Amino acid sequence: MLIALLVPIVLAGFVQSWLLIRTAIARKALRPRGEAVAVGAATNFFDTLGIGSFAPTLAWLKFRGRVPDRFIPGTMLVSHALPTIVQAVIFLILLGVHVDPALIAGSAIALLIGGLAGAPLALRMRVWVVQIVVATALLIAALLYALSNLDLMPVGGTAASLPIPLMVVAIIGNFLMGVLLNFGVGHYAPSLIMLSLMGLDPRLAFPIMATAGALTVAGVSTRHIPAGNVDLRTAISFAIGGIPAVLIAAFVVKSMSVEMLRWLVIVVVVYAAAVMLREAAKGRAAERAPEADKQTATSL
Repeated sequence: MLIALLVPIVLAGFVQSWLLIRTAIARKALRPRGEAVAVGAATNFFDTLGIGSFAPTLAWLKFRGRVPDRFIPGTMLVSHALPTIVQAVIFLILLGVHVDPALIAGSAIALLIGGLAGAPLALRMRVWVVQIVVATALLIAALLYALSNLDLMPVGGTAASLPIPLMVVAIIGNFLMGVLLNFGVGHYAPSLIMLSLMGLDPRLAFPIMATAGALTVAGVSTRHIPAGNVDLRTAISFAIGGIPAVLIAAFVVKSMSVEMLRWLVIVVVVYAAAVMLREAAKGRAAERAPEADKQTATSL
């Protein structure tokens, strides 16, 4: 079963790499940015430790202002695809043999279907609506982080599998998280908390999250890259910095305490949510302005 999971992940990595490089060459966007390489290394290093990469990536993208808001979700998904695939391979080899394969496969398929179903939805929705969805989800993630750090939420059990009813709930939850991936909302934090609350050993959540994430971001990338809503130079830069960072985090820093880092991530998440809500308010106001002008002209 382990080989059956590894084969599609590796193949997805080759397909995603080929599509990304081919498109970048065609659009003359193959040259990486040094700053983005460093940020990709940092975010994927922390992602491998379970902290997540989407919130700090979003904060950096908003701070730098190089990527249009509508391109941010697609750019984040494509940027973290290859590092996440490397994560999946490592965690499956190290921990995958201890986890119920049905739970891994079901979660991965559900997240992938949700990601594919949500891709066209994200492309059609108004920018400020996407921003509100992302900001709200980020604030929820920040609250869950805080509750976990304050020991107000269970840290998880010791199980390697789940009863069928809870497994069904976990699969449905992964589908919904897959949809949210298209809005720039990472699934590591909610997945880790959800599975821990269900009694799974938190360590065994990593191969589940990484496998599901790898297949999904690779699959969804094939929708976003041709659509042109991706900053290709940023995506390539993140992949260049992220892959070696994942290897270091997985094999060298296994026992590193991440409690302080989780508090820092909470600050980043709240900041990113606040920025998105501010931009959403501006976008909604700008959208309403022409309508108000039209109504004024009609009344005159």
